[in-house]
Amino acid sequence: MNNDIILAGVGGQGILSIAAAIGLAAVNSNLHIKQSEVHGMSQRGGDVQSHLRISDAPIASDLIPAGKAHLIISVEPMEGLRYMPFLSKNGWLVTNITPFDNIPDYPKVDEILKRVKAVKNHIALDADSIAKECGSTKASNIVMLGAASPFIDIPAAGIEEGIRQLFNRKGEDIVNLNLKAFRAGREYSEKNR
Repeated sequence: MNNDIILAGVGGQGILSIAAAIGLAAVNSNLHIKQSEVHGMSQRGGDVQSHLRISDAPIASDLIPAGKAHLIISVEPMEGLRYMPFLSKNGWLVTNITPFDNIPDYPKVDEILKRVKAVKNHIALDADSIAKECGSTKASNIVMLGAASPFIDIPAAGIEEGIRQLFNRKGEDIVNLNLKAFRAGREYSEKNR
């Protein structure tokens, strides 16, 4: 078992929460994990990406080589394209279609989505709308985690337990909201892949 995952987005979109939930699930499953993070500007809106490597055998490096990622989870469509050189030929791109339009020359969304759809294995969803239906747009990152979960070699129940652990200190309502968001994202992928 081996999963090399790149998480991509911008500051404030919950990339590190996705990484933490997957990391907790991996540890609970007695798997090896290595993670590296790159934060752009340390303020909301800067580029954030994380390399997350999970395996049932020891892992030497925390960085994923170009062309070797099994999965890119992007909470922002342009950031997903930025990391496409890392995706393996049979890898999956799972991206939110809602842009975080924080630069004056942000490309046209239609052009970005055309490039996303050219990727052989892709899931493109409106995670913000799904999260809103679940009760809070703040849960769009967990919708993305759910959408990506069929491509992670950890059972959904294990990832749900990671979500419980991550959000437990915030109370049962927040845990349940995030579990609902996770399940909605997973359901979307299962119906649309």
